Amino acid sequence: MFREQLVRLINKMDDMRVCGEADNIRDGFALIKRAKPSIAIVDITLQGSSGLELLKDLRAQGVAVPALVLSMHDESLYAERALRAGARGYLNKREDSAELMRAIRQVLSGEIYLNISFMSRMVNRMINGHNSSGLPIDRLADRELEVFDLVGRGLTTRQIAVQLGLGVTTVDTYQARIKEKLNLENVARLRVEAGRWVQRGE
Repeated sequence: MFREQLVRLINKMDDMRVCGEADNIRDGFALIKRAKPSIAIVDITLQGSSGLELLKDLRAQGVAVPALVLSMHDESLYAERALRAGARGYLNKREDSAELMRAIRQVLSGEIYLNISFMSRMVNRMINGHNSSGLPIDRLADRELEVFDLVGRGLTTRQIAVQLGLGVTTVDTYQARIKEKLNLENVARLRVEAGRWVQRGE
């Protein structure tokens, strides 16, 4: 439903036309290679692996397309990750349509787009010598954060393994690392904290 609204909004512009859409990184990657769009608008939350993995795959394969990440997740955790993965901008889904079009045009013009208040916080952290937001969740690597999010959505270890194309033991390893980094004593506590994390994001 959100993609449909986005398509209608963009297609209303005289100088823009949506050339395709996908709900998973495999189809998205193939579409971008085939259609060669001027910009890709990527959600963090996709079927299977996350949008961050799509950005990394595009960069690794030398597919040069400016990407704007549009997500429900807060900038404080995901914007820097998205930029490191190759995005040229990050916009929260809560922003209005005028801000979305401004972000798209800014990325199309070759600039980086970030919310002004977030950019100010990021610059302040850099000036003060802090490389992260200071949140415990920031200790997680991208794949660990992806697993944490899926745990919070109620998926079992086996379901997570299938969705991400990983082995069950690999997912177990990620969960063990998450527990260690977040100082969680057991899997039950991990599920509780992951559930709270997902609810905050939504």
